[in-house]
Amino acid sequence: MRKLDGPLQLAPTFSPRPWGRESLAPIYGGDPRQTAPLPAAFRHQVLGEAWLTADAAVFRNGPVAGMTLAEAVRQYGADLLGRDSQPGRFPILAKFIFTNAWLSIQVHPDDEQARQRGRGLIGKTEMWYVTAASRGAEYLLGLKPGVTAEAIRRASRQHKIQHQLRRFRAKTAEAVFVPAGTIHALGAGLTLFEAEQNWDLTYRLDDYGRLGSDDKPRPIHLNEGLQASRLDAAPRRNLPEVELGEPFGTRRYVLACRYFAVELLALERCAQLASSPRRVELLAVLSGSGRVENASGWWGFRSGEGWVIPPGAGGYRLIPRGKAQIFRCYVPDLDADFRKPLLRGKIRPTHIARIMFE
Repeated sequence: MRKLDGPLQLAPTFSPRPWGRESLAPIYGGDPRQTAPLPAAFRHQVLGEAWLTADAAVFRNGPVAGMTLAEAVRQYGADLLGRDSQPGRFPILAKFIFTNAWLSIQVHPDDEQARQRGRGLIGKTEMWYVTAASRGAEYLLGLKPGVTAEAIRRASRQHKIQHQLRRFRAKTAEAVFVPAGTIHALGAGLTLFEAEQNWDLTYRLDDYGRLGSDDKPRPIHLNEGLQASRLDAAPRRNLPEVELGEPFGTRRYVLACRYFAVELLALERCAQLASSPRRVELLAVLSGSGRVENASGWWGFRSGEGWVIPPGAGGYRLIPRGKAQIFRCYVPDLDADFRKPLLRGKIRPTHIARIMFE
């Protein structure tokens, strides 16, 4: 097999959703020099999600060109995922979300609950980064103090579970951590970047009586959802903006937990970066365009694209055309990747503790 020695572009997969919208601007469908296009088959559809690391996402360059992510993981194993990786699956599911109505009220189980119920080997902890919020955009996160499982059951009969949850006004550039077991829902008028454990296991507690594509109410999983819920889970939102200067611009350490870390690179000049032999990394382009290059070649990048950095890529450069913002996602060594760099940057331990979840 040919060596994976350079950055690899993945074509996003798009998902119609009843709560989505037709326009995914400014991330997709704008100036083709700056933004990734919407495939013709999805134009004028109501879309809710663009998955950057779906199993069915197809590589566009390198030795894996034409392969899906799942096929490349099977064929290349640790050469793609890194020596510290769990075999068989890309570690992080990353996506952009676009809302024009409320999503269902839902909860995700943790790893142990998922295994006990025979629903897979992992649960789903996730994070949100609000890339844009319209005036009045809101989300629900965690239960109000004192709400019990029985109160939720009573409220579910009238589709009023939302009144049992804490409601927050969304803010652009806000980061939110949603550990497994936290009941939540996203409102209308939001554009989000989301990173999570790569297993799409969701229990709906309420969907407001909404009908699916088959004109029947979408399934509700009240019993399973309540069993998976942590009723006293505190909202972990509006996290501190911890940012350090870099030769290329700035690096925001958004948040980290055992399953994923997310940084936001604000590029004003060329960024010199390097792959890690321990792990695979993902670059998700939020805005701007430019080139990604290393010894194996160069390629253009645009907003909405996902770039996989395999362990063998070595040194590489991100060269923006003007300015660009790029999320960098990976499974971290919490001490080496977050705590130590932030302490060296004179960030107070109390601030670090608010963005690093062990």
